Order: sequence, then C-alpha cells, then structure tokens
Amino acid sequence: MATAVAGELAAELRGFREVQRLAYACAEAVAAQLKPGVTEREAARMQRVWLRERGVRDWFHLPFAWFGDRTAFTGFRIPLQFFPTDRRLEPGMPFILDMAPVHKGFTADIGYSGSLGPNPVQDRLLADLEAHRELILREVRERRSLREIYEDVDRLMTRQGCANRHRAYPFGVIAHKVDRVKQRSWSPRLFGFGTRSLKGLASDALRGHREGWSPLWSPYTFSDHPPRPGLWAVEPHLGFRGTGAKFEEILVVTDSRDPEQSAFWLDDDLPHVRRWAEDK
Repeated sequence: MATAVAGELAAELRGFREVQRLAYACAEAVAAQLKPGVTEREAARMQRVWLRERGVRDWFHLPFAWFGDRTAFTGFRIPLQFFPTDRRLEPGMPFILDMAPVHKGFTADIGYSGSLGPNPVQDRLLADLEAHRELILREVRERRSLREIYEDVDRLMTRQGCANRHRAYPFGVIAHKVDRVKQRSWSPRLFGFGTRSLKGLASDALRGHREGWSPLWSPYTFSDHPPRPGLWAVEPHLGFRGTGAKFEEILVVTDSRDPEQSAFWLDDDLPHVRRWAEDK
C-alpha cells in the first residue's frame, strides 16, 4: 500500500512538474522575442498564444507582464493596476513575466525576471533571491509558522537593502496553495482568474478556517500556523529604486518525518536556479 501511495504521489508531482516546465519554457520563449516598443499587453498576449498552441485551455490566472518601475509595483494601490498596460519596453528596462496555466488538470504559477539588455540593478536582485529560496526551504523543514517565515524573509530583504514587493499583492501574500482542477474544454474566468481554480482556493479557505490554517501565506494572524502539506506557489519579490525581480515556483510540503522529504522544491532545473549555478 505504501508503495502504491508513493507511486501515486510521484505521478501527481510529475504532472505538476511538467506544466511548471511548460510555463517556464513559455517565459523563456517570449522573453527571447521581446524588443523595444513591445507593450505589456502584447507580451501578455504572446504568453497566452504560446501556451494555447500547446494545449492550455484553463488558467489559475491569465498571464501578466510588468515593465520598468512596474516590476517593483511602484504606486500600485488597487488590484486593477496589476493587469497589463500599454507601457512600452525600452533598452535596459527590466521586465517580469508571470503566468499560471492549468494543463491536463495540473496547475503552475511562475514568475520570470529579465531585462532588455544589461541591467545591473536587476542582476543584483536576482542574485539576492537565491538566499530567500534557501531560507524558505530550511524554515519550512523546521516547521516554523508561515507568518514567522514571512517575517524572516522580510528581515533578510532589509539586510540586503531591498524592499518587500510581494507585500503589495492582495493580502500581502508570498505564496498560495495550488491544487489539481477538473479538466474542461471551456474555462470560465472572473477578472482574469479561472473560476475552477478560484473555487478550489475558496474551498481550501473555508476548510482551513474551520481547522485553523489558511491557503494564503501572508504576514497576518491567519497564517500563524505550521506549513500545511500540499503544493505552494512561492514568490519572494524584491524591489530597489524602481526595479523589481522575483521568481515563482512550486514548493512541495509533506507530512514526512524525514527533513529532506518533509519539504522540497518541485524542480531544481529552472532558469533562475541554473543562473545561480552558472554564476558560481
């Protein structure tokens, strides 16, 4: 029985890993096509088209693209400001591509940071993110509360001289749970978010409220509990003087007593991880 359960989990994780890799492949393909004058709306459309051509019909949320100081969410006050605009890309300008496709019932939510030509500030932010990936994994394995880990990420950012920009997201989240959704040929959406994925998140929120946990990883008291087993899309987001950078990828949390199996990143063969390895 244990072997069967382990095999089922491996198959589940393989499905999530495949869609996460598909999303990152899309980000790299679109990033390679960006040029001066392209707007955020056009970059978001390029992501949608690329993924639809490869079978994606549903979304946790539609693709986003942020250029220039919008990568640091400068002046963001309301949710509508997150949606793509007519901001045009310029040489040396930083960008972030963010997409959350659902494919064959598996969900990914990824963030890809880059720039159109050299950008030393964003390069530094991307290098600084490596320590956050290490800190988050270590403290999840220690079963510290999500709220405490969030605060430790904040403190690390301060030591690095950076600003916390994921705090600008709704509820200030650094992560949220992701789950499988039923595959359908047609995917209704609400304000750019897939209704089936939102329904699953709402169901988790109701269940968590009864049981004392939340599917949202935030700085607030409702996240003051140990990491809940499941898959979490984690996205530490650094900002410095109008430039932002982040990664977003899936962290797997289990109820195993083995520290290495209790939490692990779904995939280490991702663009930001390869970048760090190449820089060493």
